[in-house]
Amino acid sequence: MDTREDFNRTVHLLSALALYAHTFGADPDFVDAIGPSLAVSLPEPPSGIFPPGYDPDDGPHYPGGQP
Repeated sequence: MDTREDFNRTVHLLSALALYAHTFGADPDFVDAIGPSLAVSLPEPPSGIFPPGYDPDDGPHYPGGQP
């Protein structure tokens, strides 16, 4: 599996888990256990995902965020 496929698959799994978490009868313990594991396993985005020169740390300061 290449890095782009791995990244896309992990993002898809995180999205599916988020949808599941908001369904009637969802198991919150399952979501709490799986969510952090999926998030940690998210690889670095492969090249080409963001436009050239994009800096994810450059942006507005949000309340409660780091100065």
